[in-house]
Amino acid sequence: MSDLKILRCDFNDALHCQAEISLLKEYMSDKMGGVEPLNDVENMRLIEGLKNQPNALVLLACYRREYVGLTNSFINFGTFRAMKFLNIHDVIVKSAFRGLGIGRRLLEENIRIASQELNCSKITLEVRHDNAVAQKLYHSLGFHETDPSMYFWAKAIR
Repeated sequence: MSDLKILRCDFNDALHCQAEISLLKEYMSDKMGGVEPLNDVENMRLIEGLKNQPNALVLLACYRREYVGLTNSFINFGTFRAMKFLNIHDVIVKSAFRGLGIGRRLLEENIRIASQELNCSKITLEVRHDNAVAQKLYHSLGFHETDPSMYFWAKAIR
């Protein structure tokens, strides 16, 4: 897939911002996202928030001049190793482009940046228990369930 380019999102580029919004909308509307997409006001807040988030790493996959994939990741600090780590928060590939290796390339670039540029101790991500396709991809790249096993809990406050 030589026509595929993975690049860092430039939040000063209107096309990159629109790609973030449209890809996230498709992801949220997908059965694996399962939530109502953001409205226009929330989309503006999303772009401004990511633009002003110094620990954000947003990568776009561009295939033949079309933005077809995205990862939203965040650099954190782990106290147990006293080192940075990368949390991949969203992995998105447009449904028409799944199965072509785009998600793999996005994840490989996250791994490369975390290890070579950021000197991270690990990379974390969450995956739904019923998303076998994503789990297979993550396993093939060396990801595994945490040991000891952890629950992922959340409390909505807004």
